[in-house]
Amino acid sequence: MHWLSNRWLKTSVLAGSTDSYIGYLRCHGYSADTVRHYVRSVCHFAYWLTKNKIQLPRVDEKLVHQFVTEHLPACDCPGLCQHGRGDVRAALRRLLPILRADGRIPPPRIEFPPAVHSELQHYDSYLAETCGLVPITRTGRLPWTGRFLVHCFGDGPVDLIRIGPREVVDFMAQPNKNYKPATMAVIAAAVRSYLRYRSFACADDVQKLIAAVPATARWSLAALPKHLTPDEVTRFLATFNQRTVAGLRGYAMARCLLDMGLRASEVAAIQVDDLNWREGTITIRPGKSRRADTLPLPVPTGKAIVRYIRKARPKSESRALFLRHMAPLDLPINAAFVRGHIQQAYIACGLYKRFTGTHALRHTAAVRMRCAGASLKEIADVLRHRNLNTTMIYTKVDLPKLAELAAPWPGGQL
Repeated sequence: MHWLSNRWLKTSVLAGSTDSYIGYLRCHGYSADTVRHYVRSVCHFAYWLTKNKIQLPRVDEKLVHQFVTEHLPACDCPGLCQHGRGDVRAALRRLLPILRADGRIPPPRIEFPPAVHSELQHYDSYLAETCGLVPITRTGRLPWTGRFLVHCFGDGPVDLIRIGPREVVDFMAQPNKNYKPATMAVIAAAVRSYLRYRSFACADDVQKLIAAVPATARWSLAALPKHLTPDEVTRFLATFNQRTVAGLRGYAMARCLLDMGLRASEVAAIQVDDLNWREGTITIRPGKSRRADTLPLPVPTGKAIVRYIRKARPKSESRALFLRHMAPLDLPINAAFVRGHIQQAYIACGLYKRFTGTHALRHTAAVRMRCAGASLKEIADVLRHRNLNTTMIYTKVDLPKLAELAAPWPGGQL
Protein backbone atom coordinates (compact mmCIF):
# COMPACT_ATOMS: atom_id res chain seq x y z
CA MET A 1 0.00 0.00 0.00
CA HIS A 2 1.22 3.49 -0.75
CA TRP A 3 2.69 5.05 2.40
CA LEU A 4 0.62 8.20 1.98
CA SER A 5 -2.63 6.20 1.82
CA ASN A 6 -1.62 4.30 4.93
CA ARG A 7 -1.03 7.58 6.76
CA TRP A 8 -4.46 8.83 5.67
CA LEU A 9 -6.10 5.94 7.50
CA LYS A 10 -4.00 6.12 10.66
CA THR A 11 -4.73 9.83 11.12
CA SER A 12 -8.44 9.67 10.28
CA VAL A 13 -11.60 9.05 12.31
CA LEU A 14 -11.59 5.46 10.99
CA ALA A 15 -8.25 4.55 12.56
CA GLY A 16 -9.79 2.87 15.62
CA SER A 17 -11.53 0.19 13.53
CA THR A 18 -8.74 -0.66 11.08
CA ASP A 19 -7.66 -3.85 12.85
CA SER A 20 -11.27 -5.02 13.23
CA TYR A 21 -11.91 -4.44 9.55
CA ILE A 22 -8.81 -6.27 8.32
CA GLY A 23 -9.45 -9.09 10.80
CA TYR A 24 -13.00 -9.49 9.50
CA LEU A 25 -11.81 -9.75 5.89
CA ARG A 26 -9.13 -12.32 6.69
CA CYS A 27 -11.43 -14.35 8.93
CA HIS A 28 -14.00 -14.63 6.14
CA GLY A 29 -11.57 -15.92 3.56
CA TYR A 30 -10.83 -12.84 1.46
CA SER A 31 -7.64 -13.14 -0.56
CA ALA A 32 -4.60 -11.01 0.23
CA ASP A 33 -5.14 -9.00 -2.99
CA THR A 34 -8.77 -8.31 -2.12
CA VAL A 35 -7.84 -7.23 1.41
CA ARG A 36 -5.23 -4.87 -0.01
CA HIS A 37 -7.70 -3.34 -2.50
CA TYR A 38 -10.43 -2.98 0.12
CA VAL A 39 -8.11 -1.34 2.66
CA ARG A 40 -6.88 1.04 -0.01
CA SER A 41 -10.52 1.99 -0.73
CA VAL A 42 -11.08 2.63 2.97
CA CYS A 43 -7.94 4.79 3.04
CA HIS A 44 -9.30 6.87 0.18
CA PHE A 45 -12.62 7.26 2.00
CA ALA A 46 -10.75 8.22 5.19
CA TYR A 47 -8.83 10.96 3.35
CA TRP A 48 -12.08 12.33 1.93
CA LEU A 49 -13.65 12.40 5.40
CA THR A 50 -10.66 14.23 6.84
CA LYS A 51 -10.44 16.70 3.95
CA ASN A 52 -14.13 17.60 4.30
CA LYS A 53 -14.02 17.60 8.13
CA ILE A 54 -16.75 14.99 8.34
CA GLN A 55 -17.17 13.55 11.82
CA LEU A 56 -17.57 9.82 12.38
CA PRO A 57 -21.24 9.86 13.53
CA ARG A 58 -22.21 11.20 10.08
CA VAL A 59 -20.86 8.11 8.31
CA ASP A 60 -23.72 6.02 6.93
CA GLU A 61 -25.05 4.45 3.72
CA LYS A 62 -26.09 7.82 2.33
CA LEU A 63 -22.62 9.30 2.82
CA VAL A 64 -21.00 6.25 1.21
CA HIS A 65 -23.31 6.67 -1.79
CA GLN A 66 -22.31 10.33 -2.05
CA PHE A 67 -18.62 9.41 -1.97
CA VAL A 68 -19.00 6.74 -4.66
CA THR A 69 -21.27 8.62 -7.04
CA GLU A 70 -20.08 12.21 -6.62
CA HIS A 71 -16.47 12.17 -5.43
CA LEU A 72 -14.98 9.24 -7.35
CA PRO A 73 -15.82 10.51 -10.87
CA ALA A 74 -14.15 13.86 -10.13
CA CYS A 75 -11.45 12.61 -7.73
CA ASP A 76 -8.09 14.41 -7.74
CA CYS A 77 -6.79 13.04 -4.45
CA PRO A 78 -3.03 12.32 -4.33
CA GLY A 79 -1.56 8.85 -4.00
CA LEU A 80 -2.66 5.45 -5.30
CA CYS A 81 -6.40 5.77 -4.83
CA GLN A 82 -9.02 3.20 -5.71
CA HIS A 83 -11.47 4.63 -8.26
CA GLY A 84 -13.46 1.56 -9.32
CA ARG A 85 -16.97 2.18 -8.06
CA GLY A 86 -17.78 -1.50 -7.62
CA ASP A 87 -14.70 -2.27 -5.52
CA VAL A 88 -15.01 0.88 -3.43
CA ARG A 89 -18.71 0.33 -2.79
CA ALA A 90 -18.07 -3.29 -1.77
CA ALA A 91 -15.25 -2.28 0.56
CA LEU A 92 -17.28 0.41 2.32
CA ARG A 93 -20.39 -1.77 2.50
CA ARG A 94 -18.37 -4.14 4.68
CA LEU A 95 -16.88 -1.29 6.70
CA LEU A 96 -20.17 0.07 8.04
CA PRO A 97 -21.16 -3.07 10.03
CA ILE A 98 -17.69 -3.09 11.62
CA LEU A 99 -18.08 0.51 12.72
CA ARG A 100 -21.53 -0.24 14.13
CA ALA A 101 -20.31 -3.38 15.90
CA ASP A 102 -17.57 -1.28 17.52
CA GLY A 103 -20.23 1.23 18.63
CA ARG A 104 -18.58 4.05 16.69
CA ILE A 105 -21.49 5.03 14.42
CA PRO A 106 -25.24 4.88 15.10
CA PRO A 107 -27.57 2.22 13.67
CA PRO A 108 -29.02 2.77 10.18
CA ARG A 109 -31.28 5.77 9.97
CA ILE A 110 -34.97 5.02 10.06
CA GLU A 111 -37.02 5.55 6.93
CA PHE A 112 -40.04 7.08 8.66
CA PRO A 113 -40.58 9.94 11.15
CA PRO A 114 -39.93 9.02 14.80
CA ALA A 115 -43.61 8.78 15.74
CA VAL A 116 -44.38 6.50 12.80
CA HIS A 117 -41.26 4.43 13.42
CA SER A 118 -42.27 3.89 17.05
CA GLU A 119 -45.77 2.88 16.00
CA LEU A 120 -44.39 0.39 13.48
CA GLN A 121 -42.23 -1.20 16.18
CA HIS A 122 -45.30 -1.82 18.37
CA TYR A 123 -47.24 -3.14 15.37
CA ASP A 124 -44.37 -5.44 14.38
CA SER A 125 -44.22 -6.88 17.90
CA TYR A 126 -47.96 -7.57 17.72
CA LEU A 127 -47.61 -9.34 14.36
CA ALA A 128 -44.75 -11.49 15.67
CA GLU A 129 -45.90 -12.31 19.19
CA THR A 130 -49.70 -12.30 18.91
CA CYS A 131 -50.32 -13.22 15.27
CA GLY A 132 -47.24 -15.43 14.91
CA LEU A 133 -46.29 -14.06 11.48
CA VAL A 134 -42.85 -14.90 10.10
CA PRO A 135 -40.35 -12.09 9.38
CA ILE A 136 -40.84 -12.17 5.60
CA THR A 137 -44.59 -11.56 5.98
CA ARG A 138 -44.08 -8.78 8.49
CA THR A 139 -41.44 -7.18 6.28
CA GLY A 140 -43.97 -7.08 3.45
CA ARG A 141 -46.59 -5.28 5.55
CA LEU A 142 -44.56 -2.75 7.51
CA PRO A 143 -43.43 -0.48 4.61
CA TRP A 144 -46.98 -0.07 3.29
CA THR A 145 -48.27 0.57 6.79
CA GLY A 146 -45.57 3.18 7.32
CA ARG A 147 -46.48 4.95 4.07
CA PHE A 148 -50.12 4.94 5.10
CA LEU A 149 -49.30 6.53 8.46
CA VAL A 150 -47.05 9.16 6.86
CA HIS A 151 -49.83 9.96 4.38
CA CYS A 152 -52.30 10.47 7.23
CA PHE A 153 -50.13 12.07 9.93
CA GLY A 154 -46.87 13.25 8.35
CA ASP A 155 -44.30 14.00 11.05
CA GLY A 156 -46.97 14.34 13.74
CA PRO A 157 -48.19 11.85 16.33
CA VAL A 158 -50.25 8.85 15.23
CA ASP A 159 -53.83 9.48 16.38
CA LEU A 160 -56.53 7.64 14.45
CA ILE A 161 -59.23 9.89 15.87
CA ARG A 162 -57.91 12.63 13.58
CA ILE A 163 -58.67 10.74 10.36
CA GLY A 164 -61.77 9.36 8.67
CA PRO A 165 -62.68 7.12 5.74
CA ARG A 166 -61.71 9.87 3.28
CA GLU A 167 -58.00 9.65 4.24
CA VAL A 168 -58.06 5.88 3.80
CA VAL A 169 -59.64 6.11 0.36
CA ASP A 170 -57.27 8.91 -0.69
CA PHE A 171 -54.26 6.79 0.24
CA MET A 172 -55.51 3.78 -1.69
CA ALA A 173 -56.40 5.91 -4.72
CA GLN A 174 -53.19 7.94 -4.94
CA PRO A 175 -52.35 8.99 -8.51
CA ASN A 176 -49.16 8.09 -10.41
CA LYS A 177 -49.04 4.63 -8.79
CA ASN A 178 -49.76 2.19 -11.59
CA TYR A 179 -49.80 -0.84 -9.33
CA LYS A 180 -51.10 -4.19 -10.50
CA PRO A 181 -54.15 -5.70 -8.79
CA ALA A 182 -51.93 -8.10 -6.82
CA THR A 183 -49.92 -5.19 -5.39
CA MET A 184 -53.08 -3.27 -4.53
CA ALA A 185 -54.35 -6.33 -2.69
CA VAL A 186 -51.13 -6.44 -0.64
CA ILE A 187 -51.47 -2.74 0.25
CA ALA A 188 -55.11 -3.17 1.24
CA ALA A 189 -54.26 -6.21 3.37
CA ALA A 190 -51.50 -4.28 5.15
CA VAL A 191 -53.79 -1.34 5.95
CA ARG A 192 -56.60 -3.61 7.17
CA SER A 193 -54.17 -5.60 9.29
CA TYR A 194 -52.87 -2.45 10.97
CA LEU A 195 -56.36 -1.12 11.65
CA ARG A 196 -57.40 -4.46 13.18
CA TYR A 197 -54.31 -4.27 15.39
CA ARG A 198 -55.45 -0.87 16.63
CA SER A 199 -58.92 -2.26 17.29
CA PHE A 200 -57.66 -5.34 19.15
CA ALA A 201 -54.59 -4.04 20.97
CA CYS A 202 -55.54 -0.38 21.51
CA ALA A 203 -59.35 -0.65 21.67
CA ASP A 204 -59.73 2.04 18.97
CA ASP A 205 -63.04 2.39 17.17
CA VAL A 206 -61.82 1.85 13.62
CA GLN A 207 -64.65 -0.11 12.03
CA LYS A 208 -65.49 2.74 9.64
CA LEU A 209 -61.85 2.97 8.60
CA ILE A 210 -61.65 -0.78 7.96
CA ALA A 211 -64.83 -0.63 5.89
CA ALA A 212 -63.33 2.20 3.83
CA VAL A 213 -60.41 0.07 2.60
CA PRO A 214 -61.51 -0.82 -0.96
CA ALA A 215 -61.55 -4.41 -2.10
CA THR A 216 -59.36 -5.38 -5.04
CA ALA A 217 -61.03 -7.18 -7.93
CA ARG A 218 -59.24 -10.51 -8.10
CA TRP A 219 -61.05 -13.67 -9.10
CA SER A 220 -59.98 -16.89 -7.44
CA LEU A 221 -58.49 -19.47 -9.83
CA ALA A 222 -58.97 -17.05 -12.74
CA ALA A 223 -55.55 -17.65 -14.25
CA LEU A 224 -53.57 -20.72 -15.16
CA PRO A 225 -50.45 -21.37 -13.04
CA LYS A 226 -47.39 -20.47 -15.10
CA HIS A 227 -45.22 -23.54 -15.44
CA LEU A 228 -42.52 -25.01 -17.63
CA THR A 229 -43.33 -27.67 -20.20
CA PRO A 230 -41.27 -30.92 -20.20
CA ASP A 231 -39.14 -29.63 -23.09
CA GLU A 232 -38.57 -26.34 -21.27
CA VAL A 233 -37.56 -28.20 -18.11
CA THR A 234 -34.92 -30.09 -20.11
CA ARG A 235 -33.61 -26.86 -21.64
CA PHE A 236 -33.61 -25.15 -18.26
CA LEU A 237 -31.62 -27.88 -16.48
CA ALA A 238 -29.16 -28.10 -19.37
CA THR A 239 -28.04 -24.50 -18.76
CA PHE A 240 -26.18 -25.51 -15.58
CA ASN A 241 -22.60 -26.43 -16.45
CA GLN A 242 -21.92 -29.30 -14.06
CA ARG A 243 -18.21 -29.20 -14.82
CA THR A 244 -17.97 -26.05 -12.67
CA VAL A 245 -18.57 -25.54 -8.96
CA ALA A 246 -21.16 -22.83 -9.63
CA GLY A 247 -22.96 -25.11 -12.08
CA LEU A 248 -23.10 -28.00 -9.61
CA ARG A 249 -24.51 -25.72 -6.92
CA GLY A 250 -27.03 -24.16 -9.31
CA TYR A 251 -28.16 -27.56 -10.60
CA ALA A 252 -28.67 -28.87 -7.04
CA MET A 253 -30.71 -25.78 -6.13
CA ALA A 254 -32.78 -26.09 -9.31
CA ARG A 255 -33.58 -29.74 -8.54
CA CYS A 256 -34.77 -28.76 -5.06
CA LEU A 257 -37.11 -26.22 -6.62
CA LEU A 258 -38.32 -28.46 -9.45
CA ASP A 259 -38.58 -31.84 -7.73
CA MET A 260 -39.96 -30.80 -4.34
CA GLY A 261 -41.59 -27.45 -5.07
CA LEU A 262 -39.54 -25.64 -2.43
CA ARG A 263 -39.55 -21.88 -2.10
CA ALA A 264 -36.33 -19.93 -2.65
CA SER A 265 -36.09 -19.11 1.07
CA GLU A 266 -36.49 -22.79 1.94
CA VAL A 267 -33.69 -23.81 -0.42
CA ALA A 268 -31.37 -21.19 1.09
CA ALA A 269 -32.22 -22.39 4.61
CA ILE A 270 -31.36 -26.08 4.06
CA GLN A 271 -28.78 -27.36 6.53
CA VAL A 272 -26.53 -30.38 6.06
CA ASP A 273 -28.16 -31.90 9.16
CA ASP A 274 -31.60 -31.65 7.49
CA LEU A 275 -30.64 -34.46 5.09
CA ASN A 276 -31.35 -37.95 6.39
CA TRP A 277 -29.60 -40.20 3.91
CA ARG A 278 -30.54 -43.41 5.72
CA GLU A 279 -34.25 -42.63 5.59
CA GLY A 280 -34.11 -40.77 2.27
CA THR A 281 -35.82 -37.66 3.66
CA ILE A 282 -35.20 -33.96 4.01
CA THR A 283 -36.50 -31.67 6.76
CA ILE A 284 -37.81 -28.32 5.59
CA ARG A 285 -37.23 -25.73 8.26
CA PRO A 286 -40.04 -23.44 9.47
CA GLY A 287 -40.60 -20.68 6.95
CA LYS A 288 -43.78 -19.21 5.60
CA SER A 289 -45.84 -22.04 7.11
CA ARG A 290 -44.08 -21.70 10.51
CA ARG A 291 -43.72 -25.45 10.85
CA ALA A 292 -41.01 -27.97 10.07
CA ASP A 293 -41.94 -30.67 7.56
CA THR A 294 -40.20 -33.87 6.54
CA LEU A 295 -40.45 -34.80 2.87
CA PRO A 296 -39.14 -37.71 0.83
CA LEU A 297 -35.93 -36.78 -0.96
CA PRO A 298 -36.33 -37.61 -4.68
CA VAL A 299 -33.46 -39.63 -6.13
CA PRO A 300 -32.45 -37.02 -8.79
CA THR A 301 -32.41 -34.33 -6.13
CA GLY A 302 -30.36 -36.45 -3.74
CA LYS A 303 -27.81 -37.28 -6.45
CA ALA A 304 -27.47 -33.61 -7.39
CA ILE A 305 -26.89 -32.63 -3.76
CA VAL A 306 -24.30 -35.40 -3.27
CA ARG A 307 -22.36 -34.27 -6.35
CA TYR A 308 -22.41 -30.70 -5.08
CA ILE A 309 -21.19 -31.68 -1.58
CA ARG A 310 -18.40 -33.91 -2.90
CA LYS A 311 -17.12 -31.75 -5.75
CA ALA A 312 -18.14 -28.12 -5.21
CA ARG A 313 -19.09 -27.22 -1.63
CA PRO A 314 -16.31 -25.17 0.05
CA LYS A 315 -14.74 -26.66 3.17
CA SER A 316 -16.39 -24.82 6.02
CA GLU A 317 -17.57 -25.23 9.60
CA SER A 318 -20.93 -23.78 8.54
CA ARG A 319 -23.76 -26.32 8.59
CA ALA A 320 -25.63 -24.56 5.78
CA LEU A 321 -25.83 -26.74 2.68
CA PHE A 322 -25.42 -24.07 0.00
CA LEU A 323 -22.50 -21.70 0.61
CA ARG A 324 -20.88 -18.83 -1.21
CA HIS A 325 -18.00 -19.76 -3.51
CA MET A 326 -16.40 -16.32 -3.17
CA ALA A 327 -15.30 -14.57 -0.01
CA PRO A 328 -16.74 -14.57 2.56
CA LEU A 329 -16.67 -18.34 1.97
CA ASP A 330 -18.26 -19.44 5.24
CA LEU A 331 -21.53 -17.55 4.74
CA PRO A 332 -24.64 -19.29 3.40
CA ILE A 333 -26.46 -18.02 0.36
CA ASN A 334 -29.79 -16.24 0.78
CA ALA A 335 -33.11 -16.36 -1.04
CA ALA A 336 -32.16 -13.42 -3.27
CA PHE A 337 -29.11 -15.36 -4.45
CA VAL A 338 -31.28 -18.37 -5.34
CA ARG A 339 -33.69 -16.18 -7.31
CA GLY A 340 -30.84 -14.45 -9.14
CA HIS A 341 -29.24 -17.77 -10.09
CA ILE A 342 -32.53 -19.11 -11.45
CA GLN A 343 -33.15 -15.89 -13.38
CA GLN A 344 -29.76 -16.23 -15.05
CA ALA A 345 -30.71 -19.77 -16.09
CA TYR A 346 -33.96 -18.48 -17.62
CA ILE A 347 -31.94 -16.00 -19.65
CA ALA A 348 -29.46 -18.65 -20.76
CA CYS A 349 -32.17 -20.98 -22.08
CA GLY A 350 -34.33 -18.26 -23.64
CA LEU A 351 -37.22 -18.43 -21.15
CA TYR A 352 -36.70 -15.01 -19.57
CA LYS A 353 -39.63 -13.48 -21.46
CA ARG A 354 -42.06 -15.90 -19.80
CA PHE A 355 -40.49 -16.54 -16.41
CA THR A 356 -38.58 -14.40 -13.93
CA GLY A 357 -38.95 -15.94 -10.47
CA THR A 358 -38.63 -19.28 -8.72
CA HIS A 359 -42.35 -19.71 -8.09
CA ALA A 360 -42.83 -20.95 -11.66
CA LEU A 361 -40.70 -23.96 -10.70
CA ARG A 362 -42.94 -24.60 -7.70
CA HIS A 363 -45.93 -24.55 -10.06
CA THR A 364 -44.05 -26.86 -12.41
CA ALA A 365 -43.47 -29.37 -9.61
CA ALA A 366 -47.19 -29.37 -8.80
CA VAL A 367 -48.22 -29.72 -12.44
CA ARG A 368 -45.83 -32.63 -12.98
CA MET A 369 -47.23 -34.40 -9.92
CA ARG A 370 -50.81 -33.79 -11.04
CA CYS A 371 -50.19 -35.08 -14.56
CA ALA A 372 -48.46 -38.14 -13.07
CA GLY A 373 -51.67 -39.01 -11.21
CA ALA A 374 -51.07 -37.47 -7.77
CA SER A 375 -54.18 -36.41 -5.87
CA LEU A 376 -54.75 -32.83 -4.80
CA LYS A 377 -54.24 -33.90 -1.18
CA GLU A 378 -50.85 -35.39 -2.04
CA ILE A 379 -49.81 -32.23 -3.90
CA ALA A 380 -51.00 -30.08 -1.00
CA ASP A 381 -48.91 -32.18 1.40
CA VAL A 382 -45.75 -31.78 -0.71
CA LEU A 383 -46.27 -28.04 -1.20
CA ARG A 384 -47.34 -27.74 2.45
CA HIS A 385 -50.56 -25.88 1.70
CA ARG A 386 -52.68 -25.42 4.79
CA ASN A 387 -55.86 -25.05 2.76
CA LEU A 388 -56.74 -27.51 0.02
CA ASN A 389 -58.45 -24.69 -1.89
CA THR A 390 -54.98 -23.26 -2.59
CA THR A 391 -54.15 -26.43 -4.48
CA MET A 392 -57.39 -26.43 -6.53
CA ILE A 393 -55.80 -24.29 -9.25
CA TYR A 394 -53.83 -27.31 -10.45
CA THR A 395 -57.02 -29.06 -11.55
CA LYS A 396 -56.97 -26.67 -14.53
CA VAL A 397 -53.77 -28.20 -15.90
CA ASP A 398 -54.81 -31.85 -15.52
CA LEU A 399 -55.30 -32.31 -19.26
CA PRO A 400 -56.20 -36.05 -19.21
CA LYS A 401 -59.02 -35.45 -16.71
CA LEU A 402 -60.22 -32.37 -18.60
CA ALA A 403 -60.32 -34.37 -21.83
CA GLU A 404 -62.71 -36.85 -20.22
CA LEU A 405 -65.08 -33.98 -19.43
CA ALA A 406 -64.89 -32.35 -22.86
CA ALA A 407 -68.11 -32.46 -24.88
CA PRO A 408 -67.93 -34.38 -28.19
CA TRP A 409 -67.51 -32.30 -31.33
CA PRO A 410 -70.88 -31.75 -33.08
CA GLY A 411 -71.21 -34.06 -36.04
CA GLY A 412 -68.67 -36.58 -34.83
CA GLN A 413 -64.91 -36.70 -34.53
CA LEU A 414 -62.70 -34.73 -36.88
